[in-house]
Amino acid sequence: MIPKESRNELALDTFIKGHPELIEEMKDLSHEDRQQQILWAFEDEAQSRGLEAWELALELIARSPEELAAMRREVHQEVAEALDMSWEEYCSFNDIAV
Repeated sequence: MIPKESRNELALDTFIKGHPELIEEMKDLSHEDRQQQILWAFEDEAQSRGLEAWELALELIARSPEELAAMRREVHQEVAEALDMSWEEYCSFNDIAV
């Protein structure tokens, strides 16, 4: 599975490679401005698909449906822990099959 620390960067790289028109539009921007524009475009893409940005990131980088499911579960488990909820309670609240 792809390490958590690498996921966002890999997802943004994958996203921008799939949108060469954005690279052309941003060619005259500073590096910092390009990075911001890529992030905004990525967030807009996620919203247009009805996803959270983290969900789109996982979809772009997962190498298999099983890996995608494992990474999603991992994120949900982290959220449950942060909310101090039991896994079962969190799954019930969010309609997630255990």
